[in-house]
Amino acid sequence: MTRMLVVVAHPDDETFGCGSVLAHAAERGMQTTVWCATRGEAGEPAPGCGVEAGEQLGAARAQELREAAGLLGVDDVVLGGFADSGMSGPAPAGSLAAAPHADVVAALREQVERVRPDLVLTLDGSDGHRDHVAVRDAALEAAADVPWVYLQCLPRSLLQRWVEHALRDQPDREHLTAEVALLGTADEDLTTRLDTGRLLDLRWQAIRTHATQVSPFEGLPGDLQQAFLGTDHLRRVVPPWTGGPVETELGPLAAQ
Repeated sequence: MTRMLVVVAHPDDETFGCGSVLAHAAERGMQTTVWCATRGEAGEPAPGCGVEAGEQLGAARAQELREAAGLLGVDDVVLGGFADSGMSGPAPAGSLAAAPHADVVAALREQVERVRPDLVLTLDGSDGHRDHVAVRDAALEAAADVPWVYLQCLPRSLLQRWVEHALRDQPDREHLTAEVALLGTADEDLTTRLDTGRLLDLRWQAIRTHATQVSPFEGLPGDLQQAFLGTDHLRRVVPPWTGGPVETELGPLAAQ
């Protein structure tokens, strides 16, 4: 059986970022594992969710992760034990961003040895969140000997469309500036495009399972929702991309 290990920083990253790829892989018979570095306790609770920030939020988000993963067909969920770093300010002791890079790599190598994945997938970190960057860098190092390694990407052109919409809709939103649109992965660096529109209803079920968090897709016009959730954009890191037409399937699945 082909195995995939998805590496993320916070509960909801697996769904908001990789949900359709996880469901697609499960649909094609892959055994899937999600390793999540933190419980997301430094996040901001969604208005009206009834959960307080801190430890209560971390426990709720961990449970949401398990429930969403179940909907997406994930076989195993592992929490990494690092604390959530938050988005700004000094990284707290014990948090993912404060941890030595070697410690995060070691934790992930342990999972690679346990799962023995054919494919490792992590977020591209192009949104600039320090926890996403830390996990990306550690995953790429820990998975150096894995046959297939991919980054789940946020295309720069799509991010620019989202920022333009958000600035019109919520001009005072925290952390949202025109400079954010300069983030994302350059479109010309994308190597793989998966048509996952058939999984849209399932993806929304999983998204809404993360009830303590405000989804970045809520309130978007239909065309933007479809652009974000109907197609998945990835960059293949291993084997190195040598050019040519973009892939339309994950490497180990294309070989089946």
